Amino acid sequence: MKNLKIKIIIGSTREKRFGEKPALWLFEEAKKIKGVEVELLDLRDYPMAFIDTPASVLGSQAKKNSEIIKKWSAKIAEGDAFIIVTPEYNHGYPAALKNALDVIYSEWNRKAVGFVSYGGVGGARAVEQLRQVVIELQMAPIREAIHLPFEIFTRAQKENDPSKLREIFNIIRQFGNEDKVSKFFEELCWWAKALKKARGG
Repeated sequence: MKNLKIKIIIGSTREKRFGEKPALWLFEEAKKIKGVEVELLDLRDYPMAFIDTPASVLGSQAKKNSEIIKKWSAKIAEGDAFIIVTPEYNHGYPAALKNALDVIYSEWNRKAVGFVSYGGVGGARAVEQLRQVVIELQMAPIREAIHLPFEIFTRAQKENDPSKLREIFNIIRQFGNEDKVSKFFEELCWWAKALKKARGG
């Protein structure tokens, strides 16, 4: 089997956003995994207009009418699994992220996805909503998720040095009876391999 291709998606486009810090940390962690190719996808690099077609996206000409959506579609089609890094806004997730999920469909199908979140109660409510959305996209959301505790979030907000940020985020590994970061990647890769094989990859 060829290397697994994991795409890490920064789900916020706001100025002074926090999400790229944990995304870059995860990117470095994923690069250590044998048999994995990882890429960071920033929604700022794909400024897609919000859907305004009269028909559903499934039957729309969105990809034919937008070069940005074509590029986004190609990147997602490449992926075997996804890690979505999302904040929680008012018990939900960003509109830009919902739009990025909705503008394409088949490219997401039968692929694994895991979530990393921050905000109120570690972004848990945003993730629960996203689980419902990705199931409708025929994805397989893994059980494990990384919810950044408030104390880690506030410490990391004030830090910009990559090595110190890595130390802060790695504290998550010490929570509970097992290393949640390793468990997260283990589960994501297991599902990604199983689904890739089932898709004939």
